Amino acid sequence: MASGISSNPEYDGVEMSTTTVPIDPDSVTTSSLHALQSADQRKVMDIVDKLRRTGLSGIVELPQLVVCGDQSSGKSSVLEAITEIPFPRKENLCTRFATEIILRRSASSTSTITITPDKLRPKSEQAKLKSFSKSMNDFCQLPDVIEEATQAMGLGAVGGINSRAFSRDVLSIEITVMIRTLVDLPGLIHATNKAQTETDKELILNLVKEYMENPRTIILAVVSAKNDYANQIILDHCRKIDEQGRRTLGIITKPDFLREGTDNELILLELAQNKDIYLERGWHILKNRDEDLFFSKGRYADLPRECVGINSLCERLSQVLLNHLIKELPSLKDEMISKLQGTITEIGKLGDRRNTTHEQRMVLMKISMRISDILNSATKGYYESSFFGPINMDAAVDASENIRRFRAVVQHLNINFATDMRLRGHKYAFGAGPGDEEREIEEDVKAQKELEDLEEHPGLMFLPKPTKLTRQEAIKWVKKTLERSRGYELPGTFQPMLISQLFWEQSQPWEHIASQHVGTIASACKEFIDTVLQAAAPSEFKDRVSTLYVDSALTQALTGAKEELHKILKDKDRHPTTYNHYFTTTVQKMRQRKHQKIIKKASKASEVSIYDCEDKLRKYVDPGKLTEAMDKAIEPDMDVFSSQDALDTERAFYKDEMKYFVNAVTKAVIERHLVEPLPDIILSPLVVTQMTEKEVEFIAAEPPETTQQRLYLDSRKNMLEKGLETFREAMGGLKR
Repeated sequence: MASGISSNPEYDGVEMSTTTVPIDPDSVTTSSLHALQSADQRKVMDIVDKLRRTGLSGIVELPQLVVCGDQSSGKSSVLEAITEIPFPRKENLCTRFATEIILRRSASSTSTITITPDKLRPKSEQAKLKSFSKSMNDFCQLPDVIEEATQAMGLGAVGGINSRAFSRDVLSIEITVMIRTLVDLPGLIHATNKAQTETDKELILNLVKEYMENPRTIILAVVSAKNDYANQIILDHCRKIDEQGRRTLGIITKPDFLREGTDNELILLELAQNKDIYLERGWHILKNRDEDLFFSKGRYADLPRECVGINSLCERLSQVLLNHLIKELPSLKDEMISKLQGTITEIGKLGDRRNTTHEQRMVLMKISMRISDILNSATKGYYESSFFGPINMDAAVDASENIRRFRAVVQHLNINFATDMRLRGHKYAFGAGPGDEEREIEEDVKAQKELEDLEEHPGLMFLPKPTKLTRQEAIKWVKKTLERSRGYELPGTFQPMLISQLFWEQSQPWEHIASQHVGTIASACKEFIDTVLQAAAPSEFKDRVSTLYVDSALTQALTGAKEELHKILKDKDRHPTTYNHYFTTTVQKMRQRKHQKIIKKASKASEVSIYDCEDKLRKYVDPGKLTEAMDKAIEPDMDVFSSQDALDTERAFYKDEMKYFVNAVTKAVIERHLVEPLPDIILSPLVVTQMTEKEVEFIAAEPPETTQQRLYLDSRKNMLEKGLETFREAMGGLKR
């Protein structure tokens, strides 16, 4: 049960005894306390008390009773009347912080006083306040204990230099006599002064509202008949927090300050009869002394006896508490189960414990196996694991959104590389020649259109673009090269080095295109590995693993790929050689088509038309004219003839060699060095077994904040599990 109390007579306006009272169970367990705790309620309260002792009060909202009100409303009198424990009085000893008063039934009488620090305090201050611990032999020591706690919290004397009026720290006083918890809250402030500032006013309001907003709290709203209740702000806050008035019981104090028979007394009685401000749990009137005599006279005699006096209040509270606790216990259990599941989930997010080297290596081994499985699946194109997720149809194949499907990304980029080689790999784009077939001519036109469409693509702006040459310009290019490469070859023929010179110049863009492709694949590998590490390892692992292994492994793989590409380019720069019969077939077909076109053209030029005997027009080839036309088709310039033949030979070899180059780059460079080795070089189980202890610790050591979070969550989990076990045991006992 939580309660608001102000122990300064100046605030409460009720004079109380300051007699020294020893802490004796027999002396505090009086008739009103018995009324407040029926046998059934004791069993239910036992459940709440056992849950509170497991430490759950800081995790779940436990049922409680809160007494709150404005300053000078008489909260202290209500509190003392209910408990019959004479709280001490002392000048300037006002409530400046929340005070929990926990009364438990026990065979022995003991008391412990501790401080629960405000969570917003620095850790060092929290530790200091948590170490505060005092004990009492009798209640006369309570003022001194409160004073010591006040100094420990750093509040200082009221109105003193650098003093603070109020604190969010909580003083806990535990007395083992019976089961009950009371929380002493500062009274709500109306007007500020030198000792109580606007900040203090806000602090107290927030503190009181925190207790009131607990949905499992029964609110005892204390209003003083001495002041107009419409001006007592506690009622306004009750209406805002408990809109239906289902959790609020109103208590009216100091009715003897009203003159008998006045309008103010009538207004007060209407309030007590629940006619003005309706509360589902109603209202109650208390008077400090001579209650029976006071409520037996005048208009008060007409009030129901269950609505006046401390004894009836205790009986009323007993039933209210019993019904409330029975109602709240199921939802309390559900909340504990929900928070336990949430805590277990949070612990799972922290991963396995890794304090020792063995634990760290085991964690690394598990992570490496998970990473290895993902890499093997991704490089082979098996996308069954949950890691790969759904396909993003709106993003590009090689976009970050689809990078997890890594084999598809590699294939896509390799196809792009092959396309770039087809469209841009040649330095010169030649016009159609007599040896070209119609299909090839159509493909060249289509390729030129495709190249023009891709001109605006930002990723291709740095790639080379072929220079267009007509057939005659291409022959001139070959002829100039032939003239500058001439050896002892006979006129009309060309030496093999001519083809080398032509091919080397025509294939100049290959290195640029291939190098860019290797860099693109390497970047995709880096992005993919980053994604894998982020998904398969704790966040703090990523930078450490990358620093120690991943970056160097990828760099080494890229270096190997560049060296392999250099070897392939070196092979390309040697004298052209091929053993592919398609090369000779292509050359022969080109020559055949060329001769066929020459013959067809000569035949057409030597056609003669005559009428036969039937006067029908006939066409036939004049052999003489055919011989003449064929003679004209012979190229008299030996260098031009050689250049034409060399151009066709170079084109045939270029096509054959380009296919080999594309395959060599994608297989020997991309696959061999960048893609296939990934499962073995990126934190594989073999790599983990070869790590030194220092390397293991560097990567897998648990950060202090993670260790602290784990300890907190483990403690929370243990408390919730213990609480649920306690709840089940206690509920089992209640049913019996």
